[in-house]
Amino acid sequence: MQKSFAEETVLFISIIKWAVLSVLTGIIVGLSCTLFLKILGWSTAWSGSYGYYFLLLPLALFLSSLMIKYLAPDAEGHGTEKVIEAIHKHWGEIKLVVVPVKLVATVITITAGGSVGKEGPSAQIGAGMASALADLLKLTKEDRKKLVVCGISAGFATVFGTPIAGALFAVEVLVLGKILQEMFFPSLMAAIVSYQIAKFFGLTYFHQSIHLGQFSQTLFMEVLLSGLYFGLIAILLVESLKLFDRLSKKLDIWKPLKGIIGGILLIILAWIFSPLYLGLGVNTIQSAINGGHIPTLAFVWKTLFTSITLSMGGSGGILTPVFFIGTTAGSTFAHIFHLNPSIFAAIGLVALLAGAANTPIAASVMAIEMFGPQIGSYAAIACVISYIIAGHRSVYASQILGVTKSSSISAPLMKELESIDGVDVEDKPGKLIHILKKIISGNRSRKSK
Repeated sequence: MQKSFAEETVLFISIIKWAVLSVLTGIIVGLSCTLFLKILGWSTAWSGSYGYYFLLLPLALFLSSLMIKYLAPDAEGHGTEKVIEAIHKHWGEIKLVVVPVKLVATVITITAGGSVGKEGPSAQIGAGMASALADLLKLTKEDRKKLVVCGISAGFATVFGTPIAGALFAVEVLVLGKILQEMFFPSLMAAIVSYQIAKFFGLTYFHQSIHLGQFSQTLFMEVLLSGLYFGLIAILLVESLKLFDRLSKKLDIWKPLKGIIGGILLIILAWIFSPLYLGLGVNTIQSAINGGHIPTLAFVWKTLFTSITLSMGGSGGILTPVFFIGTTAGSTFAHIFHLNPSIFAAIGLVALLAGAANTPIAASVMAIEMFGPQIGSYAAIACVISYIIAGHRSVYASQILGVTKSSSISAPLMKELESIDGVDVEDKPGKLIHILKKIISGNRSRKSK
């Protein structure tokens, strides 16, 4: 009885402790990320008023790369993967200088038309502020790690207006195949507070209910097929990012000069294809979900523009491009098979997130928060299939492999995905490949008779 009482007392105090800490984190991150998003909104509105604003891309990527190289190297890339790395390797310790450098570098990149997103910087800003708060309060390294996870969830919720999905994303994205449940309560509290602060200061979100009526078996089968398709698109995106990163590293010159080269490449591509694939692309995302006309290969060109921007000195997130690629790929899928483009654009948004970031649960909940409960079961099955098909790869190279996606596949666990050269398919009795081989050989022997 005494032990039970002691346990309940400790757990009650723990709830109070983390309620206070997560609310403080939510307030700080909410204010910081709202400021970032407001500045970004003003700057993109200003640059968008000029028809050839993207001609500044070489200068923008040069300045972004220069700032990051000499002021905060940890601000390089699309943000969230650096936070994941800090959590796994440094107990969530993030230098405070990363926050202003990431903010300014991202604003410069997106304002000039760099094809990146705003959630990575928000996650890194949120995590950086949470790490600073932990140092100020002299928390233990375990508590600082948990507080930084709160920073990720709060940043995600501020950008997309999905606090539950933001909290789930923060505890699901760290380790592939595992959810850190002990961090979910503070992450959820921080996400809710941050989201409410963003709303209070006038941030708005594109949330649109999609009405589907009664459950349709036909639509369900179509969604099953689309899950395979979105998993393949996730592979295309991840491998493209890796390819351009390798090519950039082979270009052995001063990093800021790579920014100039990357900016020139983007200008040329914008002239050849369209400026549609520059910047955030929010209007295209909304148009796809509304069933508007989308170029057939829009998802391919956006993948190319994003890979060049991130590999050649641009600073920004990856999830807004993921949403662009997912919605436009979904629209293309729908038009090929004469389906409803709005439904598959919406499903594509979350299914590609699930496959590219290995976060099927967060993506499924995000579908409900953004598009209403009726799409939930359809989106969930597409997310899970996309997650499986995408294999053991991720847009976040610092993600840890917690469990393989099939018992017939073996790979070194608890290592960063970028350090895993490949996986092994087990050809043993009882394993899937062995069974398939026996079935195929049996069919061949019967045909020969």
